[in-house]
Amino acid sequence: MKTIEQKGMYQKFPRSGKDTRVTHYCAGCGHGIVNKLVAECCAEMGLQDQTIFVDPVGCGVFTYYYWDAAHISAAHGRASAAATGVSRARPDAVTIAYQGDGDLGAIGFNNAFQAASRGEKFGCIFINNSLYGMTGGQMAPTTLEGEKTTTTPFGRDPALTGHPLHVCEVFNQLQAPVYIARVSVADTKRIMQCKQAIKRLFEIQRDHKGYALLEILAPCPTNFRMDPLKAAEFCKNEMEAEFPLGTFRDVDKGVTPEAIGAQHQASAALEVKSVPQVASCAELFGVSDGVDAPPAEDDPSVPERRFKFAGYGGQGILSLGICVAEAARLEKRHTLWFPSYGPEQRGGSASCSVVVSGTPIGSPTVEHPDVLVCMNQPSYERFVGDVKKGGIVIVDASVPITKQPPEGVKLYQVPAIQMAEDFGVPKAANTMMLAALRAFKATGLDDAHLETALCASFKKKPQLVEKNRDLLHRAEAALLNN
Repeated sequence: MKTIEQKGMYQKFPRSGKDTRVTHYCAGCGHGIVNKLVAECCAEMGLQDQTIFVDPVGCGVFTYYYWDAAHISAAHGRASAAATGVSRARPDAVTIAYQGDGDLGAIGFNNAFQAASRGEKFGCIFINNSLYGMTGGQMAPTTLEGEKTTTTPFGRDPALTGHPLHVCEVFNQLQAPVYIARVSVADTKRIMQCKQAIKRLFEIQRDHKGYALLEILAPCPTNFRMDPLKAAEFCKNEMEAEFPLGTFRDVDKGVTPEAIGAQHQASAALEVKSVPQVASCAELFGVSDGVDAPPAEDDPSVPERRFKFAGYGGQGILSLGICVAEAARLEKRHTLWFPSYGPEQRGGSASCSVVVSGTPIGSPTVEHPDVLVCMNQPSYERFVGDVKKGGIVIVDASVPITKQPPEGVKLYQVPAIQMAEDFGVPKAANTMMLAALRAFKATGLDDAHLETALCASFKKKPQLVEKNRDLLHRAEAALLNN
């Protein structure tokens, strides 16, 4: 017999064409904790057959793989709008929208705010980790004053980018919501409090009482650039100072906004942190890998060359593109690298574009590549028809050639995945593809610069530098001999 907990979560998570019990969340991520609590509450309350979850775009995009209940997926920022439709079409159901900082706080804020103002009968779980987790740690509406992100490397300056958005406090000005609360998952005590708040959210929707908002402060160790323990401390010490915990409104319990008014006024008086100054871009972005890339020099004799790299997230596709862009930088070329992944980075297909030119580049997008590198069938079928005449397609040999490249395009089938396994390093398939790019002279870049760029990509794991250098040479030799 299945336990309640097992009923709450699926037994297997079939992502990337394989069954697994590992979620896509990073170690220490608050989403994983919240996902487990949501599943437990839904199952323990016997609401699985009644519940419809509306899944967002962002780190929470794959909840339909985990929660054993009904799901629909919404466009970016539109989870609250979709939940409105669900709750009106199925007033008997328990409707729960799950959203993050960008999904609710930025692109979807008006959808969420207006749904709350109308008093739509659904619950919204809002994960606040003070930045955009899925897309690389950029500033979000909830980013703290002075907090460093990839788009506020000096720290958020309120004079330039405004103050953090207090979603609960803003929604608490509305008349219609019946429940508004903020909790945290930064330690065991807070996790237990969070579970009670999630249970309360389900109770309100089970009884169809009206709109409910639950904000959950959650650590993001990867983008905080901290280990999980320090990330949890940041959540408690820094985030809670800006976003005080508490129940803002619960109509059944008579809790009013005044209950936490004094605490919020105290947080508003916090001193703004000073913004540190740095001398150079290298210092700003922490570039200390020993690669001294000179500035780009204009050379009209060098034609623009466009690359597309595509495959599954986890195959090193984005890193492969960075290697080519870095090699071009070492040759004083103008270059741009542009990733495209969204939820795909966590297990589906991911891709990136690279443009290399002797003159300034107008756009990083690549619609018709000169060189296409594919590591899986969906990517091959999606992009092969776009390759320019005279171009090159390099595809892993495991991919069925269901579509022929356009006329005048050369096709190379390279057993990159198999070679990496044969060499005893299954994760090095992208290094095999770099070897293919060198062997087929597909980049127009110096082989030494491609090798230097490869080694630089392992600056955080120096023990892998020589191993991958050796793999590059062995793979190139094998391809040339064949």
